[in-house]
This record gives sequence, C-alpha cells and structure tokens, in this order.
Amino acid sequence: MKTIEQVNALSSTEFEKTYGDVAEHSPWVARNAAGDRPFVSRESMIRAFHEAVHSASETAQLALIRAHPDLASKARLTEDSAHEQAQAGLGTLNAEEFARFTHLNELYKSKFDFPFIFAVKGATKQQILASFAERVNHSKEDEFAMALDQVCRIFRFRIEDRIAP
Repeated sequence: MKTIEQVNALSSTEFEKTYGDVAEHSPWVARNAAGDRPFVSRESMIRAFHEAVHSASETAQLALIRAHPDLASKARLTEDSAHEQAQAGLGTLNAEEFARFTHLNELYKSKFDFPFIFAVKGATKQQILASFAERVNHSKEDEFAMALDQVCRIFRFRIEDRIAP
C-alpha cells in the first residue's frame, strides 16, 4: 500500500501504469487525474478520478461504461473485477442464479446499450439482483448517470485498497 507522498512522487508514466487499471480498461482516467497532482490526501486522489470521468465527453464516458464486463458472466475479467465479483458470491452462482443474471444482463443491455454497472464490494448477490431488477425499469438517462456513479464507486474502492489513508 502506497502513501499519498509516494503516489505524488511517481512520474506521469509510472502513475498511469500503476493506476491505469483503476477505471476498467480505461487508463485515460488515471492519465487525466494525474494532472491534479500533487494530491493532498487519498480522498483528493479519488476526487481527481471522479472529476476526470465527469469532465470527459459523453462518448468517452460511454466507452468507460462499456469497458466493464457483465456481472456474473463468463467474460475474461481483470484481476480486480474477478476478486470483487468473487467476494460478492458471483463466482459460485447456482444454475438458476446464473440464468437470472444472464437474463437480466441481456435485458439491461438491450434496453440501454451498455452493461449494468454495480460496485459489488460489500454487496451480496441478492442485493445485486434486487438492484438489477429495479434499475432495468429506469430511463436511459437515469441509468447512464447511475452507471457513472457506480464506476466512481468502483474506483473509490480500488484506490482505498491501494493507498494508505
């Protein structure tokens, strides 16, 4: 776990290499957040990542959302995603639960044209399924905003796991 001082001492290239995976397959988020250094705290680093996402174009935001895997799918996951999904019990679904996730993933993507995003850390598969079932009924605009919020929660958790308070 690095201190914020160690983070600030990284070159731009090292920063992007070290934290480019915080936002799923989207190193541009870390690249843009790096411009806010020096960070005064872990929280200010998280805010910089948040701002990098929210100040990006809608096209870049959509690409970021689409870079995330379907939950409980057989897709190849990043190390962070695999660990987070396993902790939420998504790696040990029974056939009925897997079918439910698959159905909801397909329904959600057909309606919104992007995957369902949920920061699964600390959640159970039942909580995730309940949110899935509720959110599939939202408007596309509401879900786009919710997806960005969930992406920001995901990198908050990831940065908190890597940077000392």
